[in-house]
Amino acid sequence: MKKIFFLLLPTVLFSVQQSFAQKPDPAATEVWQPEPKVVTPPDGIQPPSDAIVLFDGKNLSEWVSVEDNSPAQWVVNNGVFVVKKGTGNIQTKKSFTDYQLHLEWQIPSKITGTGQGRGNSGLFLASTGKGDSGYEIQILDCFENKTYVNGQTGSVYKQAIPLANACRKPGEWQTYDVIWTAPRFNDGGDLLSPARVTLIHNGIILQNNTILKGGTVYVGQPAYKKHGPSPIKLQAHGDASEPISFRNIWVREL
Repeated sequence: MKKIFFLLLPTVLFSVQQSFAQKPDPAATEVWQPEPKVVTPPDGIQPPSDAIVLFDGKNLSEWVSVEDNSPAQWVVNNGVFVVKKGTGNIQTKKSFTDYQLHLEWQIPSKITGTGQGRGNSGLFLASTGKGDSGYEIQILDCFENKTYVNGQTGSVYKQAIPLANACRKPGEWQTYDVIWTAPRFNDGGDLLSPARVTLIHNGIILQNNTILKGGTVYVGQPAYKKHGPSPIKLQAHGDASEPISFRNIWVREL
């Protein structure tokens, strides 16, 4: 019996050793460097600590006219700014590639009109020049106001229908939170990767990593045209019955 035990002992020890040798080590998959930077999150008033503030309630020093690059002429009053008819679209002085954007907007409480003529404006995620629109997220009063669904609030205009209608009543402030990934092109102007956008409206996802077909056009099909880092643009729409207001705009470059 002892002889059998001693004969089996090496096999048992080998099996035990193999068991210990094959036990996975959790530390083998732990990554400690580089550490992500510390960012103080927004509190509803103050933006994140690493944000570029595009409007702080005081002036439009970060914005210019799209038409001639002169200082933006929209009206600043009581911590907000309002579209000024006849002065045209405005865009940021700075250009951006990929970013996170926060913007708040308000439709006038006494808005009139129907369809596209009810508080119409647009957030252009990359303004690619006077002759080109860029890539538009529609701003519109769609609270009990019907229009074509690829042109309603939160649509990628004439491209992508929003996943929901999250509009608040006119007179209430609304939020857009955007994650924008710009398109990439090769030196010859060929598209390497399309633009993508995620849009959250009042806490509701309307665009979920949506792939864009190209720049916004009113008539015809969207198409891409090579560009690099671009400003962010706000639209002064001629069909808006009453001008809308904006506040608390900031951007984080990604």
